[in-house]
Amino acid sequence: MGASDSPRDEENLHANKRQVYVAALSLAYQSLGVVYGDLSTSPLYVYKCTFSSHPRLLSVHFPAGDISEDEIFGVFSFIFWTLTLIPLLKYAFLILNVDDNGEGGTFALYSLLCRHAKLSLLPNQQQADEEVSTYKVKTYMPYRDSGIKNTRLASALSFAESNYHVRAVLLVLVLLGTCMVIGDGIVTPSISVFSAVSGINGHYVIDKQCFQVLLTCVLLVSLFSLQQYGTHRVAFLFAPVVILWLLTISSIGIYNVLKWNPTVIKAVSPHYMYKYIRLTGVQGWLSFGGIVLCLTGTEAMFANLGHFSPLSIKVAFAGGVYPCIVLSYMGQAAFLSKNPGHILQSFYKSIPDSIYWPVVVIATLASVVASQSVISATFSIVNQCKAMGCFPHVKVLHTSIDIPGQIYIPEINWMLMLLSLSVTLGFRDTSLIGNAYGLAVTTVMLVTTFLMFLVVIIVWRKSFFLALLLLLIFGTVESVYFSASLIKVPKGGWVPLALALIFMAIMCVWHYGTAKKCEFEIQNRVSMKQILSLGPSLGMVRVPGIGLVYSNLVTGVPCVFCHFITNIPAFHEVLVFVCVKSVLVPHVPQKERFLVGRIGPRAYMMFRCIVRYGYKDVQEESRVFEEMLVDSIDQFVRLERMWDNVEKGQASICTGGQVANTNNCTLNGCEHETAGMNTNFDHHMTMVDAEISFVDSDSSISINVDAIRSCSNSSTKPESFFEGGDVYIEDAVTEEDIKEAKAAGVTYVLGRSIVRASRNSSFLKRAVINHAYSFLKENCRSPALALHIPHPSLIRVGMVCHV
Repeated sequence: MGASDSPRDEENLHANKRQVYVAALSLAYQSLGVVYGDLSTSPLYVYKCTFSSHPRLLSVHFPAGDISEDEIFGVFSFIFWTLTLIPLLKYAFLILNVDDNGEGGTFALYSLLCRHAKLSLLPNQQQADEEVSTYKVKTYMPYRDSGIKNTRLASALSFAESNYHVRAVLLVLVLLGTCMVIGDGIVTPSISVFSAVSGINGHYVIDKQCFQVLLTCVLLVSLFSLQQYGTHRVAFLFAPVVILWLLTISSIGIYNVLKWNPTVIKAVSPHYMYKYIRLTGVQGWLSFGGIVLCLTGTEAMFANLGHFSPLSIKVAFAGGVYPCIVLSYMGQAAFLSKNPGHILQSFYKSIPDSIYWPVVVIATLASVVASQSVISATFSIVNQCKAMGCFPHVKVLHTSIDIPGQIYIPEINWMLMLLSLSVTLGFRDTSLIGNAYGLAVTTVMLVTTFLMFLVVIIVWRKSFFLALLLLLIFGTVESVYFSASLIKVPKGGWVPLALALIFMAIMCVWHYGTAKKCEFEIQNRVSMKQILSLGPSLGMVRVPGIGLVYSNLVTGVPCVFCHFITNIPAFHEVLVFVCVKSVLVPHVPQKERFLVGRIGPRAYMMFRCIVRYGYKDVQEESRVFEEMLVDSIDQFVRLERMWDNVEKGQASICTGGQVANTNNCTLNGCEHETAGMNTNFDHHMTMVDAEISFVDSDSSISINVDAIRSCSNSSTKPESFFEGGDVYIEDAVTEEDIKEAKAAGVTYVLGRSIVRASRNSSFLKRAVINHAYSFLKENCRSPALALHIPHPSLIRVGMVCHV
């Protein structure tokens, strides 16, 4: 029997392996059009940008042969080893192994660090957030319990967790990398499209720079105008275009190697890098600002990890992209070694005349694909920053029903278009644009390397010396390129630096103002005793419908509600305090999104609903959101009633034998909760399908079993919540009551806060809060639009917050 089963098991194993390989190859094919468009178009401009700062190339009469073969081979050697060390070793074989539930990018590393150490600055974080399934990653014991003898690391980590400034510097570092990626999204369309159309300038009758600039601007306007329709309509063309481009440049590279100089293959020796530095000296170091452009688009390998698998990205790069672009650079080096006079048009001059125009068309299409991938990535990054409370409210639109990650942000799109056009019209030269490009690329890589250093220590719990070795290897190479790019700040490098500083200022101001506003709400929240004391004196009435009161509070009653009922002594039959918050995970599963609890006795029909989103989630439209929220409250009431039956011994709640355990009480072979809720305080219930677990909002208050039992078994109805009204509140709240209230209408109550710095604030704080933050708040989209709240159902309550 065992002998007969063995071949079948092996057959199934081989079949599973084949399925894995087929899936990896399929994703690798798709990744070519999304991930590698920018990286594969860099051969268009690398050699030109590398030698453009050479003083001998600035003369009007450039003497042929002035650039020696050893210099050209040295540049190729630097390009080859840079591509091998950074994209292949660092990203493909190291950083791709670090993912946050399948997601990559700067925010993924930051999220991992904050979940393994208390480094987050996000407000409203709860212990209940750690129960989200995507929050649970492989955990490690603290340094003091793991047997690691290096107490310095443990003390350094404890210091970082307790020091606000250290955590703030970490967040600023993450925002710096993010802002540089946004700068990349501005410069990439300009340099890619401009380099592609430059071929027309060399082989056409019109030999004017204005024609080249005009055509680039037309293509850029067309590209950004199509963003509102979504990339899914043309995405199926992306991979074939990039594959055709890679095959074209690799074939041309092989042709040039065989025709012009087959000995170029010996330039892969690191010895040529030494010879290049010895021959060129300081000029060679300055040329690193052009060589580093061979890395443009490398960060996309990690940033787009969520759409693909690590294996597929590795297969696509190592098996296709890497050898093709190396052959392209090698072919250009072979051509230039015999034709140094064409060094400023190395790519198009090395193309055989018979296929020149088809290559120009393919290059233009490939540059559009490269630009599209960076623009889409910028939309995703801005949405992540907004979710983290680091960017003003913007309108986020879904462009695809089937692909949730494809979004469109109108404000960001037109801003990118205007800035890209400004860069193109302002510089009118790929060399100057390349100077701006290099600084953005190296900054992002340095930030990623440093975060990776922290991940190796904090998340992986590896040796400090191993992490330091990785930091020195990759950080040294990237620092050299960064220093060379930094020297070119006056010659175009100031563009990404200025844009990054502007975006960083916006993000820091917004995050600071939002944090201070949250602190004000927490300090001025209203207790249940205060709310209960207001009722008899104001003559409250309850009107039909559901009222959703939005705030940033996860506990307590927001002061905006107290301000509202003080001026208008009436509110809805069902009242829900809604807190929309972000959790340090990429995605929160739909079934775990709503954290529902009750405020006060059941008869008051007051609930709290904490809505949790990941930093890559996009909030649903109002109608869908209302249905989901009401369904969550309905489920809460239903489970609450079922729990009453469990307390009475009349029923049990058990789904698959899994129920959250509080008191380890066994009934019918299953573990059940036997906890109740104190009717005078605010408690939350986490609901995941049929699993329920109670989370006390205040650790100093114990959950009272007798309170809920006496409330549910009482033969007399409690007094109305507010006297003076004609509406009598029933004790038992059913799902039908919730549905009837939903049918009567849903009203949204949102605070319109005017934030002002307190009188004893410093001059800097007054400037930031009273002017910068207020300006952003007044000129960005309102929270109602960001939360998809329908205008006819909105009530705005004005308040002044002195922070």
